Amino acid sequence: MFRGMQKACAFRPFFFEPYVASYNITCNYTSTKSPVNVQNLPNLPVPKLDDTLNKYLKTVKPHLNDDEFAVTSKIIKEFAAEGGVGRKLQDLLERRAKEHQNWLEAWWLNTAYLEYRDPVVVYSSPGLVFPFRQFNNQMDQLRYAAKTLLASMDYKALIDGNKIPIEMMGKSPLDMSQYKKIFGTCRIPREKRDTLSYNDTRHVTVMHNNHIFHVDLWGEDNVMLNEDQIVDQLKKVIDMSATSTDSSIGVLTSDNRDNWAKAYNLLTQDNTNRASLLDVERSLAVLCLDGAVGLWRCADADSRRTLAAAQTIHGGGAHTNGANRWFDKTIQFIVGADGVTGLTYEHSPAEGQPIAVMTDFIINYIDENKAQKKSPSSKPIQPTLLKFNVNAEVKGMIKTAQDNLDKLVNNLELNCFQYDKYGKNFIKSQKLSPDSYLQMAMQYAFYKVHKTPGAHYESAATRMYAGGRTETIRSCSVEAVEFAKAMLDARGAPKEQVAALKRAIQAHKDYTVQALQGFGVDRHLLGLKLIAIENGFEVPKLYKDAGFVKSAHMRISTSQVACRCDGFMCYGPLVVDGYATCYNPRDNDVNFATSAFNAHPDTSCTEYRNALEQALQHMHDVLAQSVPSKL
Repeated sequence: MFRGMQKACAFRPFFFEPYVASYNITCNYTSTKSPVNVQNLPNLPVPKLDDTLNKYLKTVKPHLNDDEFAVTSKIIKEFAAEGGVGRKLQDLLERRAKEHQNWLEAWWLNTAYLEYRDPVVVYSSPGLVFPFRQFNNQMDQLRYAAKTLLASMDYKALIDGNKIPIEMMGKSPLDMSQYKKIFGTCRIPREKRDTLSYNDTRHVTVMHNNHIFHVDLWGEDNVMLNEDQIVDQLKKVIDMSATSTDSSIGVLTSDNRDNWAKAYNLLTQDNTNRASLLDVERSLAVLCLDGAVGLWRCADADSRRTLAAAQTIHGGGAHTNGANRWFDKTIQFIVGADGVTGLTYEHSPAEGQPIAVMTDFIINYIDENKAQKKSPSSKPIQPTLLKFNVNAEVKGMIKTAQDNLDKLVNNLELNCFQYDKYGKNFIKSQKLSPDSYLQMAMQYAFYKVHKTPGAHYESAATRMYAGGRTETIRSCSVEAVEFAKAMLDARGAPKEQVAALKRAIQAHKDYTVQALQGFGVDRHLLGLKLIAIENGFEVPKLYKDAGFVKSAHMRISTSQVACRCDGFMCYGPLVVDGYATCYNPRDNDVNFATSAFNAHPDTSCTEYRNALEQALQHMHDVLAQSVPSKL
């Protein structure tokens, strides 16, 4: 994944579903000009107004009483009337669509990301936990880090050479342009609206003990360093940063975006600072060599998962590894001293699927020890410590950022676990969609805990269109609520419960298909609102009505990010009284990462997790009782 988003568009830009760069190019991606459509994909359509509004009414029904629903229906009728404001806005939006390859793309990037002012930490940037490693010593850590860098550069070479296979949705090819944006991209803080910088260089940023280094991956002979040479470079980094620095510039990237923009402006008044900031901006990625966090002292595997998730989301706070980060970079690889490995990624350029594909590539590369095949460079370039001149005012900003990060860390509750009773093989054996099945398990679990329907966000990729990002699947439907109630009815017969499950799954599948094709509710409604603002219209009553407010208060923010390895993605909740649930369904298990905010008395990850596990078991049992399992 954001609470601040509700001011603008009332939903989070998650996730996760899942070309030629030139050196040191910096782009302010706020232009309305669309990039070249090299794949010749169709343009994003504007849905018909009546179709969206009819669909919208169905999605708000679970959240309203009869009186509220009558009011919402009246507002919709007025909005859609001939000569009404809805028709005028629809005409303006259709006109915009004729002038743009993707009528939403620039709006979405700015509204969902670059204008979003809360920290990217927790509220926007996800973490991705790799399978755990056991390092016996520092050399093991550095060797793993070197292999990670080599693997990522091989992956980048495939991207640059257009050798990543084009992904398909049925017979429709998907837009692959997001792959081109994951290396070398950096978010630059600006007051009110950030910018993105796209770069292609030959160095990475390495962070250790809050110090920041320039490390070249190619030598002066234009030959890439091999594993031993990169290990040697990283050892020099370690030696030059044996103690932590109080001037932890990296922690500023964790703060409110306007706070960071003010600090950035102060820093760039000094030539040394400006050069160091530009060096980080232009690097291909960040490598964070983290201190130990007690991974193998955890009581069990789920405790390790939860600890690792915290490290990838926020680093554990300003005085653990949270300042050993540069959260503006799209890719930050994390290699901890005691085996926490993974990455944090800044969400604005891409969804999760290119990152998940890269993860599997890196894990396979390391496990197959492909790094050993590299020849050495004859002229490695020595690492350089990036220097910063920090005055009293910036030191005060660093202290504020440290305090704010620690408050955020203390407020985030995480519970990450592997559900190992069954995975997608069992669900498929019942001829059911694994994704829809798991979404309904979350609906059931939330209803069981809170005794009320939970507005529920799942992202659907709209990459079948040029520049496509995501659409919202509204997983909370009338059918989903009826299913949850049926499962909680102690007198209910298993066959009736299975029938309710299948109806709920079918409703979810139907909405998913429409969302993938760009015909969901939320992006169209956002477009109508933004075109109103752009043309001086008063924001229509529809957006202030209980139907919109309640259905867009997404208390369950979810995404499936599928990687083959035993990894998972994690992120923070969308709203203060909500949960985040990212999941990786595998053949015989499912990795879940759940989060909530400690500050809210109504939410508890422990209670939600227990309800989710019970829901999955109950759903399995009623299926087994009514339909013989193939397992």
